[in-house]
Amino acid sequence: MRYDGKVTIVTGGSKGIGEGCVRVFAEAGAKVVFCARKSSEGEPLAAEVTAQGPGEAVFFACDVSQEPQRRGLVDFTLARHGRIDCLINNAGWHPPHKPIDDFTTQEFRDLLELNLVSVFDLCKLSLPHLRKTRGNIINMASLVGSMGQLHATTYVATKGALLGFTKALAVDEAAHDVRVNAVSPGNVMTPLWQEAIDAAPDPARCKADGEAAQLLGRMGTIEEAGRLCLFLAAEATFTTGVDHVLSGGAELAYGRKTRQPNP
Repeated sequence: MRYDGKVTIVTGGSKGIGEGCVRVFAEAGAKVVFCARKSSEGEPLAAEVTAQGPGEAVFFACDVSQEPQRRGLVDFTLARHGRIDCLINNAGWHPPHKPIDDFTTQEFRDLLELNLVSVFDLCKLSLPHLRKTRGNIINMASLVGSMGQLHATTYVATKGALLGFTKALAVDEAAHDVRVNAVSPGNVMTPLWQEAIDAAPDPARCKADGEAAQLLGRMGTIEEAGRLCLFLAAEATFTTGVDHVLSGGAELAYGRKTRQPNP
């Protein structure tokens, strides 16, 4: 798959699935602008990816939960490249698992700003330019946005809303030949997953359980996530408003769901 010369914005691109998108799109010839909060993580990745070619990557320090910084990201991309062909809204956060009793309303509001409002705003800022290029938007949702997850009410709510937003925006933007799709990853081996493994009482068991959740017997890779996004951007030209599940079959068949006693 090739995406030569296409200008792609990736939020949360310094690690995890965002990093996978940066690497894969640049390998396909794209001009990638990616953001994250820490320059110490973004600048080395940009230099490495650009050196490998054939595309290029440039880092822009940005906290997408802050409205002025979101506008700065779009303005920077336009000043550097003069166009936008693809927007990948990947930045987001999964809070630690806890029951609803332990979440505050402000914590929920803050998560909405990061996981949902930032996506709305970046789409709104980018669409005037995506309409000119007949480009596309890819919103990073989550498998749990449609199936639920234990002690994750706030996170699941943001990702479920993102799926609905994606479909509604796809309806609106079809008139402008802009496609809008979602990707819902299941267990993909990211730094966040590695942190959970390292913090577990039995790290080997934690990793094995994570791998066993998939029919394919392993977790996905960030490059596999990037290749799915590249397919949506470069090849899936008759696809819009669709949630693409990247799960290794984790949601299929029955599993143990009998409620456990409260601790």
